[in-house]
Amino acid sequence: MKAIVQTELHQPARHTEAEKPVAGPGEVLVSLKAAALNHRDVFIQQGLYPRIQLPVILGSDGAGVVTDLGEGVEAGWLGQSVLINCALNWGNNPAFYGPDFRILGMPQNGTFAEFLQIEAKYLHLKPHHLTFEQAAALPLAGLTAWRALMTRGAFQPTDKVLITGIGGGVALMALQMAVAAGAEVWVTSGSDEKLQRASTLGAHGGVNYREADWARKLMTQTGSGKSGYFNLIIDSAAGPGFVQLIDVAAPGGRIIFYGGTTGNITDVAPSKVFFKQLTICGTTMGTEQEFADLLHFVTEKQLVPVVDAVFPLAEAEQALRYLETSQQFGKIILKINA
Repeated sequence: MKAIVQTELHQPARHTEAEKPVAGPGEVLVSLKAAALNHRDVFIQQGLYPRIQLPVILGSDGAGVVTDLGEGVEAGWLGQSVLINCALNWGNNPAFYGPDFRILGMPQNGTFAEFLQIEAKYLHLKPHHLTFEQAAALPLAGLTAWRALMTRGAFQPTDKVLITGIGGGVALMALQMAVAAGAEVWVTSGSDEKLQRASTLGAHGGVNYREADWARKLMTQTGSGKSGYFNLIIDSAAGPGFVQLIDVAAPGGRIIFYGGTTGNITDVAPSKVFFKQLTICGTTMGTEQEFADLLHFVTEKQLVPVVDAVFPLAEAEQALRYLETSQQFGKIILKINA
């Protein structure tokens, strides 16, 4: 089969022949129709991910059709259109993943291939309203956004929500979910064009974080006094700008972050945190129950993940370099087994 294999660090991923996997006991074989890129794939290439094991087929997100069943798998899965929960072996504690937790796509071969071998318990029926490309965009970003917003963020429809760095897959999914659940949502971005596009998805407004006084400008837009502050903030950047999130958080507010693209958090005044009674939480991925809850919500609200661009499997390396530029608005997809 054809696959995208990372054989060495700091080298391009190779479109090459790989051995077609076989479904073992409790497993299925999925003929993949689409896969989605994540920054995780770029981080693996760059040697920035923990415990890297190469060579490996990259890719965490995928959707396709079940073509073969291993021993003990329910016969009804054969021929079904599915998407895959890429958060494997979370464990029994919903508050924190166990020692065997891993994400599909390293060390286990991932979804940038024509076929995927996976335990049947990680299969979910593809929502009927989504194409394979749209479904493939959902798992990693959707699960991360769901846990950040709903579980760690203790979301309420009455919340005023701020989502930073709009344009990435997780941020966009959080925006779509919060809007669908009835919240007032504001966003930040380094691109005025992305701010405008976010408004078409239901964002009330937003500001460009490249402006030195972006926090004050945001508060002016949202309204003066207590009503102008944010009950729930979802962030992926951390870094020196995190202190401004503390400034715009409402008393008793929650700040949830799932990334650190701008570096370590610095210059936080502890008094601002404890006098405002703020809750600051980190989060990543989610449990199997959260994945099921995510799919139920997406189906109920008929949410459609935003797809920025679709590349053929053979052009995965070009797609990865495009992702690295952070120009995208939505997920970047590989089309497979058309």
